[in-house]
Amino acid sequence: VKDVDFGQQQLTVRNGKGGKDRFTLFPEALHPAIRDQLDCVKTLHESDLPEGYGEVYLPYALGRKYPKANTKMEWQYVFPSEKLSVDPRGGKIRRHHWNPSTLQAAVRKAGEKAKLSKRVSCHVLRHSFATHLL
Repeated sequence: VKDVDFGQQQLTVRNGKGGKDRFTLFPEALHPAIRDQLDCVKTLHESDLPEGYGEVYLPYALGRKYPKANTKMEWQYVFPSEKLSVDPRGGKIRRHHWNPSTLQAAVRKAGEKAKLSKRVSCHVLRHSFATHLL
């Protein structure tokens, strides 16, 4: 959640290619939908906390440096999984983010719904976006 910056109108993409963090545009037209999504995340998170499932895995030494941060709203995923699962990094039951295949399927369906003649994927969408910016 903390990587969504409404004020600067940008999103931070963590640990991308080459292990780098990158920034991308976050148009104002998307703000209402993302605010609604964050309200849903907050409700879900607040219901998970009393059940003992409201924490996320924090990378690197962040979990040791900030031991309570993993339960804070700002560290939650914008698109959390509907299901709880066992985290292989520590064996705890947690709510992870959407599986990438879920997003890929949604993008593919959107392409079909728009009756695009070419196959649409997240990769194609990213490159089309970059080309459009040029």
